[in-house]
Amino acid sequence: MSNLLTRFARTPRGLRWFLNLYGPYLGAGVRVDYLAEDFRELKVSMGLHWYNRNYVGTHFGGSLYSMVDPFYMLMVMNVLGRDFIVWDKAAEIDFIKPGTGRVHARFQLTDTMLEEIHQHTADGNKYLPCWPVIIVNDDGETVAKINKTLYIRKKPRS
Repeated sequence: MSNLLTRFARTPRGLRWFLNLYGPYLGAGVRVDYLAEDFRELKVSMGLHWYNRNYVGTHFGGSLYSMVDPFYMLMVMNVLGRDFIVWDKAAEIDFIKPGTGRVHARFQLTDTMLEEIHQHTADGNKYLPCWPVIIVNDDGETVAKINKTLYIRKKPRS
C-alpha cells in the first residue's frame, strides 16, 4: 500500500493533494491552488486567519515565507528526475507591504531556466540559481519579494 501512496505523491495531482494536507501548510492556511501536469507551473495562496496573523493583524512573516519555501525545489526535482540532487540552499525575503487579505504566489520553470541547469551541471559542477518569487495581494500589489537559491548537481554515475 505504501508503494501505491508513494507513486501517487509523485504525480502532480498527488503532490498537490499531499501538500494541501501537510500539517505545516494546513496549519498556516497555505493552499496549493494549481500544479501543472509537467510540474513547471505552480500557484499557491494563503488567506488571513486568526492563526496566521501577527500582533498588528497582518500576515505573520514566517507564514508568508513558508508559503513559498519548498516549491522551486519540488518542481525542479520532479522535472529533472532522479539523476539530480536538488536542495533549497538559501532564501532572502523583503517585506514590501502588509498582507491584509488573501495573498498569492506563482512559480514557473521556463525552458531557459532548465537549459541553464543542464548547461551548468553538465560537467558534474554544482549550480546555485537564485530565482525571485513575488507574493501579491488580491489587487496584484506586491506584499513581499523572495529570492530562492537552490543547490543543483548531477548525481555521480556509479
